[in-house]
Amino acid sequence: MDLQSGKLYWPTTVTNPPSYPKLEENITCDVLIIGAGSSGAQCAHFLCNQGLSVVVVDKRKVGEGSTSTNTALIQYAGEKSFVSLKNTFGEEAAARHLKLCEQSINHIEHISSELPIKPDFTRRDSLYYASYLEDIPALQEEYELLKKHGFNVDFWDEQRISSVYPFSKSAAIYYHDDAEMNPLKFVYGLLEKAKSEGVRIYEETEISGKRFENDSAVFYTKERHEIRAKHVIIAAGYEDKDFKVEKNATLSSSYAVITKPVSDLENWYKRTLIWETARPYVYMRTTTDNRIIIGGMDKDTAYVETRDSKILASKDKLIQEFNKLFPNIQVEPEYYLGAFYGGTHDGLPVIGQYESYPHCYVIMAYGDNGTVYNGVLAKIVTDNIVHGSSPDMDLYLQNRPLVEKMTL
Repeated sequence: MDLQSGKLYWPTTVTNPPSYPKLEENITCDVLIIGAGSSGAQCAHFLCNQGLSVVVVDKRKVGEGSTSTNTALIQYAGEKSFVSLKNTFGEEAAARHLKLCEQSINHIEHISSELPIKPDFTRRDSLYYASYLEDIPALQEEYELLKKHGFNVDFWDEQRISSVYPFSKSAAIYYHDDAEMNPLKFVYGLLEKAKSEGVRIYEETEISGKRFENDSAVFYTKERHEIRAKHVIIAAGYEDKDFKVEKNATLSSSYAVITKPVSDLENWYKRTLIWETARPYVYMRTTTDNRIIIGGMDKDTAYVETRDSKILASKDKLIQEFNKLFPNIQVEPEYYLGAFYGGTHDGLPVIGQYESYPHCYVIMAYGDNGTVYNGVLAKIVTDNIVHGSSPDMDLYLQNRPLVEKMTL
């Protein structure tokens, strides 16, 4: 799959990226992880200290998939609101999901400080503003539900917003202690740490076949080398459908622009992450070298030609949206891209376990918080492999219960 097109920023931030050999022999392991992006790397991280033999393979060079276009706003709140998730899954399940995401962010912060390649993890607050006056009641309801469950949020009115920002919005939820980071450095750092702890990593190693036995799975590479494993984690990102199609999954296109470094960001209060209630929405963040990432303008297309035909127009539109908020910050685009973006119909990521794929877990951390979701799902799958169960598995399985099903 042609995951992205354009001029990419994150690869320019790593001068000597790590490299790994191509698999050239038959091997056995306890756990095979297919995919070396954020999902696979976080799985390797959780598994590497569990006394298991772990192998990671990727058909590309590590980091050349969706990791290179991940804009890495690290948040627990997502495109589907708490209220929406409550209506679909029930309040207890929705709150549990958000708490797991919050825990995942805390763990990402902790492990980031220990990685040999530091991912520039930085805590940032978030401003989530009402795009239209009619959005305010839903925003207020969202805030009250978040406060009820102990999340650190404030409700800001127009006066509070305009007192610290150079723009005026009618209302906003102000989230404390979200974060931003460099997603490519994070993946490299996780894999290098896992490698030092015994995980075997192979890149440019494409899986082309499989068979299943009573106590193991056997996957074949394109060169017909055999990998035999007791457990397999398919962590192929938006290319999971190459292995198994999940009916809850959706695929669309999203766009981003990264500016040249900006000399003065004084008008940007605390360099907060910023996003809005409109759908599709526009979001923005800063980087350690004072660039600005502006993204969004999602289009409901899974066709490469259609996606790529809109890159230049989307770049210009994203700059215009930024200028509406920060007219005094002069920005000039340097990098811009269009990329596929996965989601789910019901708003939660998925752990797939299918009869046709015994011994396998398919991790689908689809949604606008993919890095955080990957951390949640990787921990759950690790617990299931190591301990035989996880108390949170039921929340993310492909056949998880919905409120409307439970009330029939």
